[in-house]
Amino acid sequence: MKVADLAPQALRARLQGAGLRLRTGPAVFAVRSRLDAVADGIALHYAEHDSPGEDTFADFHVSVDRPRGLRRWWRPQVRFLFDGESPFTPLPGDQGFPMLEWGLNWCLYSHLHRYVILHAAVIERGGRALILPAPPGSGKSTLAAGLVWRGWRLLSDELTVIDPARGDLVPVPRPVSLKNASIEAIRAFAPQARFGPVVHETTKGSVAHFSPPADAVRRATERALPAWIVLPRYVAGAPTALTPLSRGRALMALVDNAFNYNVHGVRGFETLADLVERCEAFEFSYSRLEDATALFNRLAASAALRA
Repeated sequence: MKVADLAPQALRARLQGAGLRLRTGPAVFAVRSRLDAVADGIALHYAEHDSPGEDTFADFHVSVDRPRGLRRWWRPQVRFLFDGESPFTPLPGDQGFPMLEWGLNWCLYSHLHRYVILHAAVIERGGRALILPAPPGSGKSTLAAGLVWRGWRLLSDELTVIDPARGDLVPVPRPVSLKNASIEAIRAFAPQARFGPVVHETTKGSVAHFSPPADAVRRATERALPAWIVLPRYVAGAPTALTPLSRGRALMALVDNAFNYNVHGVRGFETLADLVERCEAFEFSYSRLEDATALFNRLAASAALRA
């Protein structure tokens, strides 16, 4: 059953009962919440995701709700709970859905240690994956979002999940988070994107999510082979420029953006070193999203011709 098959009342009943089972990539979450913003966000952004029955084993049990006591009424807050414990500071009361998304990311990179996980967007075209590791504010999610609406498949805008046993990439197609000026940039670039409400004054500024394309969710079990590592950087007014990057610098960029590299020890190093060996690596600067997406579509087409 897909989330879209659940009537609004049935969706809320599951969220307020034993937990809505939500399959996303390699994990199943049991999500509980009484908040309308969370129910509405899941109904919109997870419509195409699988929602197995309540007897299905869940890897993670999480909830997003208001703290008890006066905080329910005075300057309301929301908190994220994992197995009944709160790993984060509560946030203002209108940030329930962003809190859920940040919490789900945290569950995956903090506990899913059968994989090596990077803070990097990852998209695929023609079976070849483009990995975009970069710090916040670099234009990573904007570039990934632009490419998703120009023929690339979304694996994730936040987490590159690497299977160290096979060396391929595991999709985790979930809502794409955009911040500040990127929100309106993608609205203009891809009017078909289904956005939820903009939430203001978060720790990251103004935040909005758009739903993952249905095709990306349907192909969530279809892995991809790494082909390119690109360090993106948005620079206002700058020309579009793709510059080769040494393997040593590419490896350091992956290490700097790895969530659980230290957990894997030598195997973590070998996984990232192998990834670099299999990929072309570049630095990339851009200011115009249309030019940027055209360049990467040419890169993918050239690789397909060489294959």
